[in-house]
Amino acid sequence: MPILYSFRRCPYAMRARMALAISEQVCALREVVLRDKPSHMLEISPKGTVPVLQLRDGTVLEQSLDIMRWALRINDPEDWLSPPTDEMDGLIARSDGDFKHHLDRYKYATRYEVGTDPVFHRTKAVEFLAGLDNRLSEETYLFGDKVSMTDIAIFPFVRQFANTDKAWFDDQELPHLQRWLSMLLNAPLFTRIMHKWPVWKEGDPEPRFPASTS
Repeated sequence: MPILYSFRRCPYAMRARMALAISEQVCALREVVLRDKPSHMLEISPKGTVPVLQLRDGTVLEQSLDIMRWALRINDPEDWLSPPTDEMDGLIARSDGDFKHHLDRYKYATRYEVGTDPVFHRTKAVEFLAGLDNRLSEETYLFGDKVSMTDIAIFPFVRQFANTDKAWFDDQELPHLQRWLSMLLNAPLFTRIMHKWPVWKEGDPEPRFPASTS
């Protein structure tokens, strides 16, 4: 079966696992720790980041959005890809671009150049979140009354931002975004993909992902 290299807390890996789970594309899961990456993972994907999906024919998908689209094009039971629009792709690109840039410098300021101001980057990140909140003031999800790939692609990064200082985030005037985040966090799908798997080592058994819910 396909092999999925993943790290439970990585937001990129989260969104890939959510798409694989909803699509019921079964993989052999190899949970990794990023400080000790398996040699096979680095052989097939020298970039050294997760998720990485090696398909049955040897094809390697190294980007989380590619993994999501691969799974959903096979089986999309909740129509996450419908209707695809340039606006959806643009919102994901803004999240993965400017918002992620500021999120990283807010959450991990000490990893960057001396003088990086986390409060400045938090403020810039909130500008993007305020736009999401405004969109969600009129719709349950980002593009209507049902979940789309856009919600799932962006949600793990909003979760990461919120968890950086949860008390501060909860005090912000972002009621619609906070409602949306809570719904996705409490959805059975998210609980399902956040199971704690043992770290995989060469020769270890590989759990099936997604595991059967029956």
